[in-house]
Amino acid sequence: MQVTVEDVGTLTKKMKIVLPEDMVAQRLSEAYNALKFQVSLKGFRKGRVPRKVLEKNYRSKVEDEVGGKLIQESYFDALSESKIDAVVHPDIKSQSFEQDGTFRYETEVDVRPEFDLGEYKGLEIETPEIIVSDDDVDKRLVEMQKEMALLRTVDDRGIRLNDLAVVDFQGYHKGAPIKQVKQEDYSVDVGSGKNGKEFETSIIGLTVGTEKSVEVDFRPDFPNPVLAGKKVEFKVNVKEIKERVLAELDDEFAKDAGDEFNTMDDLKAHVKEKIHKEQEDAQRGDLSDKIMMKLVENHEFELPHRLIIFEVNRLIEQVEARLKQTGMDLESAGLNRDTLVDQYKESAERQVRGDFILKKISEKEEMKLSQEDMNQGFKRVSDQYSMPIEEVKKYFASRDDLLPFMNELLNEKILKFLVDEAVLKYVPADQETDSNKEDSAGDES
Repeated sequence: MQVTVEDVGTLTKKMKIVLPEDMVAQRLSEAYNALKFQVSLKGFRKGRVPRKVLEKNYRSKVEDEVGGKLIQESYFDALSESKIDAVVHPDIKSQSFEQDGTFRYETEVDVRPEFDLGEYKGLEIETPEIIVSDDDVDKRLVEMQKEMALLRTVDDRGIRLNDLAVVDFQGYHKGAPIKQVKQEDYSVDVGSGKNGKEFETSIIGLTVGTEKSVEVDFRPDFPNPVLAGKKVEFKVNVKEIKERVLAELDDEFAKDAGDEFNTMDDLKAHVKEKIHKEQEDAQRGDLSDKIMMKLVENHEFELPHRLIIFEVNRLIEQVEARLKQTGMDLESAGLNRDTLVDQYKESAERQVRGDFILKKISEKEEMKLSQEDMNQGFKRVSDQYSMPIEEVKKYFASRDDLLPFMNELLNEKILKFLVDEAVLKYVPADQETDSNKEDSAGDES
């Protein structure tokens, strides 16, 4: 194999690869030998068709297939021989079977950028103090009280706050019904905010059998792409109203909440501990986000163009997958691919830059994934999707599935290290600096 390399950009290299005649001849011979047992040509018995006849009829098909296999077999060896650190799939520019029996192809690859690693250990990060107040505990107990409440159907009054309203609705945009925004016998937990404060507030007071039109403006970053950025008219028909019959928050309530609780004090202590753990977990995620923001802001370097495109397409594919679950595609959801490309470009650049920085930190700190790290990752997926661990391992048997998963686990390990190394400045929740609040808002969106 002959490999020549030339620079065609700061982070792009062109590779010209020539594979030897004997290797090419063997692959072609194998392909034609397999083909003669697959095709039927008039005048020839199956398996007895001469190669010249096969070449006359199937040369283009065979060369396409063999060319693809030759590229797959040789590409990574060519990278290794040339000491090229490619970061995305190759862009094949040309390929041909030559008269001398060799096979030639040209490909352009993007390579990892070189940059100096700035400060990453001991970063000063502001974070709110974790304080669980009596009010926090009381609010959680009220939520539990609602969840454990008995439901009683009422028909002598309108909908009130904290009721469950069973409704039919149809959504309209610019007068046209939205096929995907239609539900029958849908339960609205009024006041929970799960269906949007504006929608829930608008149906308060309606009685069974009442129909009403409700207009809701959805923000551009609303999670449901069908509704995001649209003004939607909902035609709502109230079918049933259920009120909650709340139990007293006393020792009996505590006993109903769990066998391990004998008194309300027991339950309150448990709730306080649970809220504290939730806030610790949230704080750790917030710290990781803030550290990543600092690292990205403090490291400026050129990014591989093809890798950005790859990441943007990955983000769009996630949108398409979510839409497919509801029986839609981009067009039916009113989304434009070019608009999504522009929308996701900045996020893709931030993700790619962050990945390069973390990878460089892992190399400097000589951090690698252990088998224990992998096992913990498999267990997490197992718990999340209620799958046996062996099934999870089978799912990740493919290199294409395993490598992104390993990259995710390694990034998490590096971020845990960076959080542990960070200098934390604890501040009251309402006294975070403007920059930290902006960082958090940007991550949330």
